[in-house]
Amino acid sequence: MSSLVRQQAILRLVRDRALATQAELAEALREEGHDVVQTTISRDVHELGLAKVRAPSGRLVYAAPGADDADRKRAIGVAMRRYAIGVERAGPLVVVVTPSGYASALAQAIDEGAHPGIAGTIAGDNTIFLAPREGTTAAGLADELREHLT
Repeated sequence: MSSLVRQQAILRLVRDRALATQAELAEALREEGHDVVQTTISRDVHELGLAKVRAPSGRLVYAAPGADDADRKRAIGVAMRRYAIGVERAGPLVVVVTPSGYASALAQAIDEGAHPGIAGTIAGDNTIFLAPREGTTAAGLADELREHLT
């Protein structure tokens, strides 16, 4: 089976079903007769740019690029309220502070949320550096993220 056929099936499945994990996605593909392994699913998720969005059930599920930006921002907001304790601008970057051990989980949620103004994250134990995309100011991004803490 070609990667194009498999990836088209993945896009259809995430559009039609609430799939929250790579294991669920792999099982759905197998049910349709596709022979897949976890590494293939992981690569496909990355290549397709799938992101997690909050489903009406409240569960984070995979969505294709172009999914509702409001859902993506809402998912980032939920993660910020859960894990972040502070946000500040530091030159061209934004620094998000979490309790010890939570920075990685929050950075992953931010990355999966595919915020259009965030190019990427780097997480330590309790600190995340966010790099704003071209055209997004660190001050504006920090203000937006800080709003989730109130």
